Amino acid sequence: MHLIGTLFGMLHSVEDSSALNLLVEDNLVDHLLMGLTYPNESIKAAVCYLYGKLYSSPAGTERLSGHFEERLCVVFLNTLGSAQTKELQVNCLGLLKELLKSDHFVSILMNNAKTEEETENPDFLEGENPLPLVLKKLLLTRDEMLQAASSHCMAAVLVHSPSRYAPAFIHADVPEFLFECLLCKSEILIWSVYCCLLLLTEERLFFSKCHTVYGIESLVRSLRGVLLLNNVELHKQGLLLFTEILKRQPVEIKLFTNRGVCIEAIDVLMETVNCPVLEVAVEAVKAVAAFLRKDHVSSPPVPYEELQKLLEAVLKRCADLSPPQSSKRHAGDVLFSVSQSHPANRNLGRVPQRQGQFLLNTLESFRNACRLAVEFQGDFMAQENAFTAPNSESKDTLSNFSEFLLRICDSLCIPMVMSYLERAVSPSVTEVFISALSTLFTVVPSMRNKFSKKLASSSFIRLTLELKARFCSVQSNPVLNHTCSSFLCSLCLNLYSATEKTRTSSQEEQEMSELLQKGLPQLNYTIAESLLLLSETPEPFFLDQSLCSHQHCFVLLLYFAYSFGDRFVPDAELFLAVRNFLLSAQDHGDCLPPHILRAALYLLAVCQDKGKALDVRSLSTIRRILDNLTDLSLVYVHCPPLLKFFLCYPELMGRFGHQVLQLWFSWEDCKQTEVEESDFGSSDQLNSANPLLPILKSNSSILLILLDLVCSSSVEVAWKVLMTLRTFLERNEDVLVCDLLRSRFLQILQQLLVESSSATLQANRNLPVLLNLLFLVQLRSKGIRELDSTDFKLLHQVCNLCGKCRPRDTDLLQPSLNFLYWSLHQTTPCSQQRAVAVLLSNVSLLELLQKVLECTWLWSPPSRPASLSSEDALLCSGWLLVASLLLYQHRYNTEVHQTLSVDLKEVLNTVIFRNKKPILLLVSIMQFLRAVLRQNFSSALLVIVGQNTAPNAAQPQPSSVQDTALHPLAMQQVFLLVVSLQNLLVHVQLQKDLLLSQAVVACLETLVEHLYVKNQDVALHVASQPWHRFLLFTLLSGGQKSFLQPAVLRLMTLLKANKIEKP
Repeated sequence: MHLIGTLFGMLHSVEDSSALNLLVEDNLVDHLLMGLTYPNESIKAAVCYLYGKLYSSPAGTERLSGHFEERLCVVFLNTLGSAQTKELQVNCLGLLKELLKSDHFVSILMNNAKTEEETENPDFLEGENPLPLVLKKLLLTRDEMLQAASSHCMAAVLVHSPSRYAPAFIHADVPEFLFECLLCKSEILIWSVYCCLLLLTEERLFFSKCHTVYGIESLVRSLRGVLLLNNVELHKQGLLLFTEILKRQPVEIKLFTNRGVCIEAIDVLMETVNCPVLEVAVEAVKAVAAFLRKDHVSSPPVPYEELQKLLEAVLKRCADLSPPQSSKRHAGDVLFSVSQSHPANRNLGRVPQRQGQFLLNTLESFRNACRLAVEFQGDFMAQENAFTAPNSESKDTLSNFSEFLLRICDSLCIPMVMSYLERAVSPSVTEVFISALSTLFTVVPSMRNKFSKKLASSSFIRLTLELKARFCSVQSNPVLNHTCSSFLCSLCLNLYSATEKTRTSSQEEQEMSELLQKGLPQLNYTIAESLLLLSETPEPFFLDQSLCSHQHCFVLLLYFAYSFGDRFVPDAELFLAVRNFLLSAQDHGDCLPPHILRAALYLLAVCQDKGKALDVRSLSTIRRILDNLTDLSLVYVHCPPLLKFFLCYPELMGRFGHQVLQLWFSWEDCKQTEVEESDFGSSDQLNSANPLLPILKSNSSILLILLDLVCSSSVEVAWKVLMTLRTFLERNEDVLVCDLLRSRFLQILQQLLVESSSATLQANRNLPVLLNLLFLVQLRSKGIRELDSTDFKLLHQVCNLCGKCRPRDTDLLQPSLNFLYWSLHQTTPCSQQRAVAVLLSNVSLLELLQKVLECTWLWSPPSRPASLSSEDALLCSGWLLVASLLLYQHRYNTEVHQTLSVDLKEVLNTVIFRNKKPILLLVSIMQFLRAVLRQNFSSALLVIVGQNTAPNAAQPQPSSVQDTALHPLAMQQVFLLVVSLQNLLVHVQLQKDLLLSQAVVACLETLVEHLYVKNQDVALHVASQPWHRFLLFTLLSGGQKSFLQPAVLRLMTLLKANKIEKP
C-alpha cells in the first residue's frame, strides 16, 4: 500500500520524463503488476487506476509498450474477466479505454497476429481472444453504465479496423446482446450500441450470421422509443444504423420475416419523415430509399397501402420544403431560364444543401418504389392480397399501388422537381429524376402511352436535350448521359407505338430503336448547335455516318416533340433547316428511311405557314424522293398540316393528291365525320373539325379527286368522302360546282348500277349518301333552268334505281323520289314535258309507287303523331310525286304505260278521321286529293277503286240523285270531308301550323270548285252551311292579326265568292 501511495504521488509529474524514467528504470511498474494478482479487488482497482494514468499520456504509452506486451496484457485480461466488484470493473474499463487508443495495443489485445485461418475458427477465438467474451459478459450485467462502457470499448476496437476485428465479436455472438441492450432507456447506452453496431455493419459476417434478422425488431422498437427523446443526434445515429442495415442486408437473407415488424418499421419511418428537424428527416428519407427493396417488403401480403402512405409522406414533406413553382412553365423553359441566367444571379437563389440532399433522397425513394412495382409484376403472390375475403375487393393490390405511383408523380414529384430546377440544376438530382420517369414507363403498361404523351406535351424532350447539352458534353457525367439517352429512346418508342397504331411495324420499330440507342449518347449539343448540324452537308466523297446518325436522331426528336405541341425551335428556322436536310440527302444520293422522311415531311408541313414557300428545286427534290417510295403510306402522317402541304402545291397535288386524300379518309374517324355537322354550329368550329373544308373552298378542283375516290375506293372511304362533300355543299352555297358534280354523279351511278344487283344496291350504304348529295346539288340550282342531257340521263338512272328497290328501302328511295319531284318542278315547261315522259315510261318506277301508296294503309302509325319516321317521310314523297305526275300527265297528255290504282275510301278516311297520321303526310295526301278533284277523278294514270261500296256490306245501298251526280264521291263523304276540314282549321289555329292550314284551305277550295262542276246545288248547299260563319268567328278571335293570316284570307275569299261572308 505504501508503494501505491508513492506512485500516486509520482503520477502528478508523469508528464516529466525524469519521473517516468524513474518508474521504468527502478522496476516500480513490475512491482505494480504484482498488485493485480493480489486477492483484494480494492487493491486491484487502485492498480488499474494507476495503470490508466500511466497509459493516458503519449510518453507513458511509448515507454510502457513493451511492459504491456510482455507482462501486463494477459494479467489484465484475466483481472477484467474475473472482476466482481463494480469499482474494479469500472477501473479496468477505464484502463482498457486508454489502451484502445493505440492501434498496437488493440492488435495485442485482439491477438491479431494469428493467421487468417485461425481467426475464422470460432473455437480458437473463444480460447485465445478473451476480450470479446469479457466484453460480452459485461453486456449481460444489469448495470447500464457497464453495458455502455463495454459497448464503447467494442466500438473503440472496431474503429481501428472493422474488417480485422469485427469477426471476433461476431463469432462471439456479441451483436445479439448489443441488440438486446437497445431496449433500455439510457441515451448513452443506446448511443454506444448504435455506434458499435454501425461499425459491425461493415463486415459481411454480421449479416451472413443472421444477427440483423435477430435484432431488427429490437432496432425498430428502439427507434420508436428514441423518437420520444429530445436528442437529435441519437435520432440521426439510429436512422443511420437502420439505413446501413437496410442497404447491406444480403438479398438472399430476408430481413423482415414477420410482416408485423415490417409494418412497424414503416410507421417508424413515417414518424421520422415528418420530424420537424430537417437533419432527422433527411436521414429518414435515406432509410426509406434503402427500405424500398423487394426482399424487405415481400412478405405476403405485401403492405401496398402502407407503402403508399409512406411514399406520399416523403413526397409531401419534400414538397413542403420547396417553394411553389413561380409560373406554369414547361420543363424545357424552366431549365432554359436557369441555364441562361448569370452565375452571380444563380448564386443568389442557390438551394440550401440540405434541401437539395433531401430532394435527391426523396427521388431515390420514389425511383426505388417504381422499381419495386416493376419487380413485383413477375411475382404472382405479390399481385394482390391473398388473404382478401371471397367476393370482396381489396385496395391493397399491386395494380392500385402502380396507379398511385403515376398519380403521385404527376401531382407531386414532377412539380416539385420543376420548382427545384427554377433555382438550381444538379446532375445527380436530374439523373435520379429521369431514371424514375424511365422506370414509370413499365410500372403500368396500359398507361405507358398516355404517360409518354403527357411527358412529351410537357416539354420533357427539350428538357432532356438541354440536360445532355449542359452536363454531358466532352464525355462528362456518363451516368446522366446514359440515363437521359435511355429515357429519350423509351419515350420516342412509346410515342411511336401510340401514334402509329395502324402502321406499327416491328422492323421499323427495331430500326428506330437501334438508331436512337446508337445516336442519342453522342447527341450532346445545344438546340442551336443541333439545328446547324441538321443543315450541315457531309463531304462529297466521304459518307459521314456519325453526322447522319446525329441528324436522323434530331429529326426524330423534333418530330415527336412537335407532334405534341412542344415547338421549341422557331418555325422559320426549322423549315429552312429541314428543307436543306432533304436537299443534302438527295444531292448525295442518301436513301432516307421511311420514318426519317415521314418526320421531315411532317416538320415541313407544320412549319410551312411561318416559312417561305418552297421553290421549284425543293418541290422537285421532294417529288423525286417520294417517287422512289413503294407506298406513300410509309411516310404519311394523319394531320391537317400535312394534308394542306400536299394540296397547296400543284406540283405535289397533281402527283400525290389522290393518294394523300385516300390515306386521309382511310385514317379519318368515321363517327366524327358523321356527326360533325350537328356538333358544330359555326363555320370556324366545323373547319377545325374537318380541315379539308377550307381547302376545298379555296381549290374546288380537289372535288374531282374526291369524286374519283368515291368510285375507286373502298366502301368505308367512299362513305367518308360523300359525308365530307355533303357538309361542304351545305355550308358553302356560294361555290359553283353543281355542273361539275352532276356529270361525275352520273358516272358513279352508272358504274354502281352496272356492277350491282338489287341485293347489293340495298346493302351499299354509300349509295344513299350519294343520292342525298345529288338532291343537294339540285337544290343548289337557283331558279328555273333547262334540263340538259346529263339531267335526263340522271333522271333515267334514278328511275331505274327506284325500280330495283323495295318500299322498305327508305334510305335509297327517299332522296331518289325527292330528286324526281324536284326535277319536275324546277324546270321549264319544255323540259318538264320531257321529264314527265321519262318518268311515266318507266314501268318499274310506277310499280314501286303503287307499292309505296299501298303501304300508307298497311304500316302502323307511330306512337307520336307529330314525329315523322323514315317510312312516313317516304310516303310523303310518294304521294307528292304521284300528285305531280297526275297534274303534268293531264297537262301534257303524256302517254301512260302503267296505271296506278288508289282506294278513294281509304284516302277520304285518312283525311276525315286522320288516324294519328303525321301532319306532313296528311298534307301530302291532301295534295293528291286536290289533284284528283281538279281532274274530276278522270285520269289516264289513275284508277279509282272502292267507289261507294263497303267490302263487308251485306247489300249495297241505292244511290240518290246527288250521289249519282257526284260519282265517285257520295253526298255523305262530301259532308264528312267538309266538316273534317273545318275541324282541322280550328285545330291548326290552336297549334299555329301554317303548312297544314294552307293545305286545308286549298283542299276546301278545290272541293268546292269540283262540286260546282258536278252539281251547283250541292256546291251552294255546302258553301252556305252556318258552320262556316262560326268557323270565321273562331279563326278571327285568335288575335289582333288573325285576319292577316294567309289561310284566313283565303277562306274569307272562298266564302265571299260563294256569297257567304261575315255580317
